[in-house]
Amino acid sequence: MKLVATGFFLAATVIFVVALLFEEGGPAWVGYVRAAAEAGMVGAIADWFAVTALFRRPLGLPIPHTAIIPTRKDTFGDALGSFVGQNFLSEAVVKDKLRRVGVGRRLGEWLVKPENAERVTSEVANVVKGAVTVLRDEDVQAIVEQAVVRRLVDRPWGPPLGTLLGQVLADGAHHKLVDLMCDRAYDWVRDNYDKVMGVVSDRAPSWSPRFVDSMLGDKVYTELLNFAWAVKTDVNHPMRQAVDQFLVEFASDLRTDPATMQRAEQVKQQVVDHPDVQRLIGSAWGTAKKMLLDAAEDPSSELRRRVREGLVSFGARLVGDEAMRAKVDGWLEGAAGYVVTHYRDEITTLITDTVERWDAEETSRKIELQVGRDLQFIRINGTVVGALAGLAIYTVGQLVT
Repeated sequence: MKLVATGFFLAATVIFVVALLFEEGGPAWVGYVRAAAEAGMVGAIADWFAVTALFRRPLGLPIPHTAIIPTRKDTFGDALGSFVGQNFLSEAVVKDKLRRVGVGRRLGEWLVKPENAERVTSEVANVVKGAVTVLRDEDVQAIVEQAVVRRLVDRPWGPPLGTLLGQVLADGAHHKLVDLMCDRAYDWVRDNYDKVMGVVSDRAPSWSPRFVDSMLGDKVYTELLNFAWAVKTDVNHPMRQAVDQFLVEFASDLRTDPATMQRAEQVKQQVVDHPDVQRLIGSAWGTAKKMLLDAAEDPSSELRRRVREGLVSFGARLVGDEAMRAKVDGWLEGAAGYVVTHYRDEITTLITDTVERWDAEETSRKIELQVGRDLQFIRINGTVVGALAGLAIYTVGQLVT
């Protein structure tokens, strides 16, 4: 395009020279041609200067206000960053755009497709695998021991356990456990006749006849079996009531009695100091890490299946539940508004810093290659428009004179 624009200038120059040679003594129209060609040359030179001055100094001369892009590159970057920040990263603009786009509905329609939910699940699995692999085992283990286990150990267990036990007793959830204990107690007595007889025989005096021991053993076993059956079948049995009363008092003591709370702390420390518990704490992260990696790598694992189903369900809710969709859209608008309000300068700095790092000459060259074709049309138009203007001026001058 430079060659084409220069060709127009050279054509105007040749026409001017030829017309100038034949104007003296030639026909009147030669003057019009000469004037048009002369003005076309002026227009071509003026627009060549204007276009060239954007990217470099014309003819290498230090003319003021030339080589604008190389010398004012950083200023343009700052202006571009400010323009983007004020007109594209304003809170109102971003929220309005998100509101009109309808991100919630689009996200729901996309997630409700199983293949898309599987794609998101795979990406989440990759993120989990990457994060778990990068973390150092000893660092995570230290965090588990210090931030989790140590906090559990340092806090007294008595009051929380007493409160929890009190709630269980108030809800009656312990009755099934009591039923199970009563059932097992009855089954043990029923199935251990020989042991009961053995206990009676061992406790009997040496002078007692054996048949008396046997009769006494049968009586004890029968009474014990009847007692176990009564406790098992009668939900209002005094024994059951005694157990309930004991549990209520024990829950209250865990919360208020210093001696009971101290015993609970001693039991807690014994449990924590047990070698098996220490080994469990030491291997907790390794076990959790292996479970996470296995679940993340296996597409048919329970974890990935639940994540996938949860995403599909979430997408369906976004499509069908207007309130849910509005809530998600509100979260997105609020998050986007917060980001552009508090981090707009950091975002626009990406533009200004990037432009600042560009080489001035290389930047000028790249911009010229992008828009230079259209700029060369300015030179061509300058030649044509200049010629027409020169012709019009010469014509008016001839008419006036």
